[in-house]
Amino acid sequence: MADWREDLDTVDARLVDEYQSGFPVEVNPFEAVAHDLGITADEALARVERLRERGVFRRFGAVLNPPVIGSSTLAALSVPEDRFDAVADVVNSYRQVNHNYRRNHDWNMWFVVTASSREKRDGILADIEARTGLDVLVLPLVTDYYINLEFPVVNGDEFVRESTGNTRVEPTPVSEDAMTDLTPLEARVLLAIQDGLPLSATPYADVADAVSRDATTDGASRPGTALHASTEDVVDTIAGLLDRNCIKRVGCVVNHVVTGFDANCMVVWDVPGDELDERATRVGALPHVTLCYNRPRRPDQDWPYNLFTMIHGREQDAVDACIDDLAENYLPVPHERLYSTATLKQTGARYDDLLDSPAPRP
Repeated sequence: MADWREDLDTVDARLVDEYQSGFPVEVNPFEAVAHDLGITADEALARVERLRERGVFRRFGAVLNPPVIGSSTLAALSVPEDRFDAVADVVNSYRQVNHNYRRNHDWNMWFVVTASSREKRDGILADIEARTGLDVLVLPLVTDYYINLEFPVVNGDEFVRESTGNTRVEPTPVSEDAMTDLTPLEARVLLAIQDGLPLSATPYADVADAVSRDATTDGASRPGTALHASTEDVVDTIAGLLDRNCIKRVGCVVNHVVTGFDANCMVVWDVPGDELDERATRVGALPHVTLCYNRPRRPDQDWPYNLFTMIHGREQDAVDACIDDLAENYLPVPHERLYSTATLKQTGARYDDLLDSPAPRP
């Protein structure tokens, strides 16, 4: 495509690079954005709408944190070429599958399943196996070293995070059963915003109206608890969910492929267990590494790798050179490079059954 930056002015550039997170959580958020950018609230809203219509923003709203809210896992299938499209249709038919990519490997279909509980998640995986007749490679997150897909894109950098400098990394263990107790209002707000915030001058007021309107049912066609939520209630609830890390950030989610970072490689490494934390901590801090995390080996499925890194770049040659440097100077261990060759599905995490979760907080 033509240079997507060509007709962006400095205000657009600030919206793209500075509002991937930190979008105001207050009653009139676009007034705060407008004050920061030196424009009117109507113009701020119109610019976000235009950037989303152009595909620069994939969506507008909250990025949920699946390991905190419920249970999620990366999974893969080895799909025969003549069945690939049909199997993709099966996998993508689940609302709980929020990412699905084709990669250049024998395990050629990689997807993420997110649900409100481990039991629900595992039931979906079993159903996919039954419907496709294929074994699923299940790789839940074990340790998070660095995971953050927020980075400046209005630049000429070869890699994402190239100009951000090294990052402090602290290994964070992740539970497969990390279900945060939610109040009825918190659960309803999360359901209302999981596909994005309304793109209007009053997004939180719109959410309050939707939550109050939908509170007569719980999403399962059964009578629910009557609930009235004000705009202030929704603002306070979202702020609290941010503080508890149920929501990772609120802002404009950038489409990295549209913005030029389309040479994206998932590199998997076979790191000795006693070296994993030390090596992964060093690698996760590097500016060129977008994601770095530990997942389990599956030797019975011929999967010996326990460390995953993602490199997002503009050119494959530059990405390969970066991986060569990692292999020589940081991770001198067996590895494989899995480039994404097609996006089969990409949405935010979705939940249908938060209101069925046990023991909500009052």
